[in-house]
Amino acid sequence: MPRRDDLQTILILGSGPIIIGQASEFDYSGTQAVKALKAEGYRVVLVNSNPATIMTDSQVADATYVEPLTAEIVEQVIIAEKPDALLPTVGGQTGLNLAVELAEKGILERHGVELIGASVRSVVMAEDREKFKETMAEIGLETPTSLLVTSLDQVKEAMSTIGFPMILRASFTLGGAGSGVAHSETEFRELLREGISQSPVGSVLVEESVLGWKEYELEVIRDHVGNGIIVCSIENFDAMGVHTGDSITIAPAQTLTDREYQRLRDDSLKILDAVGVVTGGSNVQFAVDPDSERVIVIEMNPRVSRSSALASKATGYPIAKIAALLAVGYTLPELPNEITGTSSACFEPSIDYTVVKIPRWAFEKFPGTPNLLGTTMQSVGEVMSIGRTFREALQKALRSLELGFDGWESTSSGRSVDELSRALATPNQNRL
Repeated sequence: MPRRDDLQTILILGSGPIIIGQASEFDYSGTQAVKALKAEGYRVVLVNSNPATIMTDSQVADATYVEPLTAEIVEQVIIAEKPDALLPTVGGQTGLNLAVELAEKGILERHGVELIGASVRSVVMAEDREKFKETMAEIGLETPTSLLVTSLDQVKEAMSTIGFPMILRASFTLGGAGSGVAHSETEFRELLREGISQSPVGSVLVEESVLGWKEYELEVIRDHVGNGIIVCSIENFDAMGVHTGDSITIAPAQTLTDREYQRLRDDSLKILDAVGVVTGGSNVQFAVDPDSERVIVIEMNPRVSRSSALASKATGYPIAKIAALLAVGYTLPELPNEITGTSSACFEPSIDYTVVKIPRWAFEKFPGTPNLLGTTMQSVGEVMSIGRTFREALQKALRSLELGFDGWESTSSGRSVDELSRALATPNQNRL
């Protein structure tokens, strides 16, 4: 069906300041979305508290408000601009959480603003760890054995139910904030206290450990009539236990058999249906046991994400642009394929090259932070390279880091195999 003519003005929420865990990927996505909607003839209003972005340039949106991203401020903008709809899925976790708050406080309903591209139900379903787990069980998919904890009074229950090591994941946070791995009761209490304080809803999911399992992400896009495609598969070079934003990642996935890939593909589309993603891009994360091939669903993001930006650059498929157009009524078969120029956007890219992303850290600028990688994202940037093979792309990326590497070096470190094994066992920025 064609674009919706009952909408004239669309409000977009940005992601706010560039911080560790939420960087300029959302400026890249948001700018794509604004330009796509303007090209369709819509009037676009933008709220973003960060003036140092492309999307807040005066030439991008029709009206730009560089204001704090709070429900009170956004309501004032809504009163002034009278938008017909709100698109929250290109502003990172900040935009998504704020849209849920606006809906739950009745602000959107009070001013007649429709939420497009996402529903409150789908956001809550994906971000509330316990509800997500229940939904996966209903469609026959496995998640890690877990317990939702909301207070320190549940420490003993969690220890007896899960056992060490445990993975802690705070609800409704970005970049793994409020998460970690606990190996003892002391660590568990500290991480739990931190996670409850970081979570906007005061809950932390405590999960069984899948440290060392292979980790994959699939970038999925779907329209409102149920057409869905996998834009890109991504494999994490660093196994489970290191946040995906701190992992070296490779596209397309390298070590999946075709049978395994088809299973993850089918599961991803089932997950979007079950969670109720209306339209747009989503990111689904899986863990695969390298010994038994047991597959576990880790999480999904019902929005354009950091991985979506990587997938867009790796494949040439403009995920944020297509997601914005799907949100205003188009279906995938109706949109042109911007890669081939001949087929429709309802087509899965197949690339005959390899893309490698290596994160860049700045531990030297944070003296109190140990040089250790875990479930909370700490990288401040990344490099991306393209090569015919994984080895070529990895070699290019090593040089791009500008850390003085010409690539692989064969000089002896003077350390024994045992010493090197111990050094490799602990994830840190120098491990590669």
